[in-house]
Amino acid sequence: MPMSRISLLKGKSPEYIRALGDSLQRAMEESFNVPKNDRFQLVHQHEPYEMMFDRSYEGGPRSDDFVLITITIGKPRSTEMKQAFYRRLVELLAESPGLRPEDVMVVVSSSQGDDWSFGGGRPAASLLGVRP
Repeated sequence: MPMSRISLLKGKSPEYIRALGDSLQRAMEESFNVPKNDRFQLVHQHEPYEMMFDRSYEGGPRSDDFVLITITIGKPRSTEMKQAFYRRLVELLAESPGLRPEDVMVVVSSSQGDDWSFGGGRPAASLLGVRP
């Protein structure tokens, strides 16, 4: 179960933000082995003074459309799978909502199964390899 945070500057429409989330979800389903209904995303819109980023470091130039996507995963993915995901993600984001690949930064972090609780104060049995 990945948990994603999408950070961007304020000012985009609800439709634009929905397209961001939809494209991210589709990329995860297609190339990151994520089930269809496994969608947990938070969108953070920032004032310009709250989101500082280098416009040319490693992969720029970045514009005011810059989006930082951080994904926490429970099950590790191979380097090949991550690379395929990054490629597919920027393809889909270019289609909808129309983001340039240079404006997309992704950080993937993994965690242990006992770092997750999906509810009820119980550890995530599926990530621990335990049947409830």
